[in-house]
Amino acid sequence: MSQNSPNPDHPHQANSPEEILFNNNLREFTAKIEYLCGLESNGKISQEEAYRRIRDLWKALKRSKKNLGIGEDDQGQQ
Repeated sequence: MSQNSPNPDHPHQANSPEEILFNNNLREFTAKIEYLCGLESNGKISQEEAYRRIRDLWKALKRSKKNLGIGEDDQGQQ
């Protein structure tokens, strides 16, 4: 099977379509966090607004993980 991991140095390879989709969701999450941190650092949004948006993004990422069934067989690793 081909290696679909977004980071070839990472020991876990994303093999299922659900894992690949979650990895894409995770990358999108990190990009949005970086953007929000930049906005806050440059005074474009308040700390409270940045926190609220990051919290909402985190909740959405957790929902996607649950909906995709990721981590259910990780033997308690998260």
